[in-house]
Amino acid sequence: MFGELWEIFVLSVRDGFVQVSAFVAITVFLFSYVQYKTDGRLIGWLESNHRAQPIVGALLGLTPGCGGAIVVMPLYIRGSVTFGTVVATLIATAGDSAFVILALAPEAGLYAYGVGFGTAILSGYAVDRFGFGVDRVDQAVSRLNPTATDGGTVANGGVVQCTKTNAPAGVGSQVHHYPDESCDHESTARESPFMTRVNLGVLALWWVIAIGALAAGVTYLARGAPEVALVANTGFAGLFTMFGLTGTTLSFYLYFVGRRYIGHGRMEQASDAFDSTREALTHAAMETSFVTVWVLAAYLVYEYSVVLFSLDIAGIAAAAGLVTPVAGAALGLIPGCGPQIVLATAYSEGSIPFSALTANAISQDGDALFPLIAMDKKAALIASVYTTVPALLVGVGLHLLVGPMFGFGVLGG
Repeated sequence: MFGELWEIFVLSVRDGFVQVSAFVAITVFLFSYVQYKTDGRLIGWLESNHRAQPIVGALLGLTPGCGGAIVVMPLYIRGSVTFGTVVATLIATAGDSAFVILALAPEAGLYAYGVGFGTAILSGYAVDRFGFGVDRVDQAVSRLNPTATDGGTVANGGVVQCTKTNAPAGVGSQVHHYPDESCDHESTARESPFMTRVNLGVLALWWVIAIGALAAGVTYLARGAPEVALVANTGFAGLFTMFGLTGTTLSFYLYFVGRRYIGHGRMEQASDAFDSTREALTHAAMETSFVTVWVLAAYLVYEYSVVLFSLDIAGIAAAAGLVTPVAGAALGLIPGCGPQIVLATAYSEGSIPFSALTANAISQDGDALFPLIAMDKKAALIASVYTTVPALLVGVGLHLLVGPMFGFGVLGG
């Protein structure tokens, strides 16, 4: 039994980085690099084109990872985009679980996120045009969680909240408050010239390994996602193993140690633009390291649960019927990408139906909800309500119309 558990651990450490993290790295870097090269001009255009905001918000949310969606949240708090844009962005947000699905079940990912994108646009415009009871939800949430409205700076549960009252009229709904531009939410790195140099060296090595892992991952997919032996040699399997094990090890180091010295350690924060290519590379590496930690945790939770408890997760999900997409939508209420990565991993193993994957894709907000929670908890809670309702409708509707569709689009399935 110990030998089997150890093999599962090593394979998870290896496969997670090559099959998922390497693709995360290049995607996040490309998005960050575009932000750097455009110097945030996309954001300026968005602020001046209100009618296009829900569509652009949905497109930003659709980008794998949470970077695009995170950009939108401070814009809403500043009064630059509408509440419907926030809803559209969060509904379309694929989160970091998108990397798992696109790597292991690309056809399913395209369909699920395509449905989510269409739902996001319709919901965003509907909220802006008709409200759909935003006022009543706002009042109900106010009774549950009063929010500071005096334009001051208050300590709320240990989170500093900065607001101002001179917000532009007619933007979004009344659920939001606007931050004082002098309030700085950025975390600072520790001061240690020696450790900074060490960690920058680790960061450079990480990118070398990531590029090698990306080449191995592309080759792996081109070969039809075959089983790869766990060996140490100079052949494809050996390089696949070396890149995977080294990449995950360096990612854990960067996430738990390196971020304290080179910054970019808080995934819930993002700039409108980056100052240099180096900063874009650093941000991409740190966000990918975060994803790597959660992907490994998801792999191990799933695989160890199956082995230790002899679980038939696919059988349980099949017996659950309509409860499964409802559970997928409910799981999306949890902020962050960790639980969603677990669900995506389970889908890639053929254990949950496509309807549950789609419901979760619509409901989940990923890391994008964290800056909104930090700046206005009431708006974050209301936005979660408005992303969960369409998730339930679409998830249950898909289950009734096309069936559960276990294993749809999974490579090698």
